[in-house]
Amino acid sequence: MTLRFSVLASGSTGNAFYIESDKERLLVDAGLSGKQMDHLFSEIDIDPSTLTGILVTHEHSDHIKGLGIIARKYNLPIFANEKTWNAMERSIGKIGLDQKFYFNMEQVKTFQDLDIESFGVSHDAAEPMFYTFHHEGKKVALVTDLGYVSERIKKTVEDADAYIFEANHDVGMLRMGRYPWNVKRRILGDSGHVSNEDCGLALTDIISNRTKRIYLAHLSLDNNMKDLARMSVDSVLQERGITLDLHDTDPKAPTPLYEVV
Repeated sequence: MTLRFSVLASGSTGNAFYIESDKERLLVDAGLSGKQMDHLFSEIDIDPSTLTGILVTHEHSDHIKGLGIIARKYNLPIFANEKTWNAMERSIGKIGLDQKFYFNMEQVKTFQDLDIESFGVSHDAAEPMFYTFHHEGKKVALVTDLGYVSERIKKTVEDADAYIFEANHDVGMLRMGRYPWNVKRRILGDSGHVSNEDCGLALTDIISNRTKRIYLAHLSLDNNMKDLARMSVDSVLQERGITLDLHDTDPKAPTPLYEVV
């Protein structure tokens, strides 16, 4: 009854997430080059030839840069919704029909011993969606790339054992930073990214006594820092009497494999 995962890479330069059960080994997104993806897997002692499939969240390049390469190299099925397929097909190269599968938004799909629920998020992509993973009563929620956390999303991801949750930016750093105003407005908007404070506020509504692990994900290289993100989110949680260890993610290095118990 094993459920283990690693945040292989997370950030504006590349995103990839690995999760395994007793019978499945799945990759979510492949936002780095094929060579970099192979290196990340070697760092956690996983042979990518043993993967059973790839799930896609949306078509932005920091999520699909190495998708076609990895899928062709290891002959892996790819699962994405129709609008995402339409938006990314030109970018990922030729994919055989026997590797192309649809996973619709707001759907629960069973992969042998792993039930995966997809849910829509507010982000400036064709039809972006993320996932919760369920195995033998255990639940892991992957939640990044969203402008705000709706009540519907909170209901879907609440009461998980572990979260990989976006803490993209510090609002003050972003406002004072070098980005042009139209980019700042996009990031701060409802189809952009979640700030440190909003991450903390959302977590206070969704975590429960069973929550043991939180990874802060998709941190901006220009508008955030790991220590600042942890401090900001922790401050919000502490105000509500919640004490939990917060863990970092990195755009170039994987987190150690974590087993949900």
